[in-house]
Amino acid sequence: MVGANPKFEVYVRVTPAKKPGSPRHARVRAIPSYRWLSLLALLIPVSFTLAQCGKAPSAGSLAANAQGTAGDNFDDRFPQPQFKDRFPTAAESLQQRPANVADAQTRRVVQTQPYRVASLAPTVPYERPQHEEQTALVGLKSSAFPYYGNNPRTETPFLNVSNGDRRGHRSYSGRVYWQDETFNDNRVLMHVPEHFDIKKPGVIVVFFHGNGATLERDVRDRQLVPQQISDSGANAVLLAPQLAVDAADSSAGKFWQPGGLKRFINESADHLAQLYDDPSAAKAFANMPIVIVGYSGGFVPTAWSLEVGGVGNRIRGVVLLDAVYGELDKFASWIANNRSGFFVSAYTRYTQRHDQELIEMIRDKGVAVSDDMDGPLRPGSVVFVKTPDGVTHRDYVTHAWTDKPVREVLAKMALTPSLTRYAASGGDTSISR
Repeated sequence: MVGANPKFEVYVRVTPAKKPGSPRHARVRAIPSYRWLSLLALLIPVSFTLAQCGKAPSAGSLAANAQGTAGDNFDDRFPQPQFKDRFPTAAESLQQRPANVADAQTRRVVQTQPYRVASLAPTVPYERPQHEEQTALVGLKSSAFPYYGNNPRTETPFLNVSNGDRRGHRSYSGRVYWQDETFNDNRVLMHVPEHFDIKKPGVIVVFFHGNGATLERDVRDRQLVPQQISDSGANAVLLAPQLAVDAADSSAGKFWQPGGLKRFINESADHLAQLYDDPSAAKAFANMPIVIVGYSGGFVPTAWSLEVGGVGNRIRGVVLLDAVYGELDKFASWIANNRSGFFVSAYTRYTQRHDQELIEMIRDKGVAVSDDMDGPLRPGSVVFVKTPDGVTHRDYVTHAWTDKPVREVLAKMALTPSLTRYAASGGDTSISR
């Protein structure tokens, strides 16, 4: 055995006596000397090795070298190191120091000095390239439809007809228009002219189309509204929401709701900035003055946007194109209470009666009215223009008292800078997304 001071004990083999019945006794056989030397040569290295280790091998070492048994697996034999095994604690010699993000970012910054490159040609100041004209159809949550609220005139649900899971609206004429066909398009026609400059005073033109129209076929291609805005030379952009799709219905949808126009402008701001290719322009678009143009059945969303739209005196102009079919109280109230903007109504013999009634309401409020478009448009201008017989209602957006009346109004407006400046007071111009 091995002790602190090793010594060797030799065991002898005991064999029985050869003669049966004789007493048992032991016989010691001597071990030759050369065998002692062999035994010592074998035991001495082993004793030195155990003495140097000082302790038995760890259980982990044994497990790693043992054969797998039933229920044994890789994780049992090779356990994963713990977090504390890999990273020192605060009490250990390696100091714990949290990473400083600011320092890391500072180290990544490469300091350079401005320099000039030699050139054989004369140098000219760098100018930002002009933006290209952009026209797009964009879906907005705040557009007129789909709409699930009430008709404020009747305080009854707008979708007042159902057929199984299908819902629709019965118009004043008695005809039913289904939501999935007529009131489910939330797209807006947006247009940014090539010459538009966000750094200069400008306006957003909101165009409410008439009955039986679509944005592409009618507003863009037949009535040429985007082209008229570009041709006017005014620093203006266009927003034209789809109302009832190709239907004889003038419902305003979400523009019936308080703050509806403001939400519409605010949501549109980011998309206009994208079309303009300058995300930082979104804030300017969200606070820009507004001109509303309503054609024919577009008088309903126009009137309600003036009454409850929530943009205050940011509306700098209202243009009605053969569109005074009702809501006279809302138009008269806006004209009397917003002397910082202009109002123009051009009409045919079909709407003449309503226009004359509105003229009387305005004059009763002490507001002067003009009957021609020859003079300039200024803050407070109120103009009613009767167009001659032969001018058709269908072509009114392109042929009224003049060709391309939207272009004409915007060109006149551009000559009066005060109409395109930001509102100095009144109205909530904060951005709410």
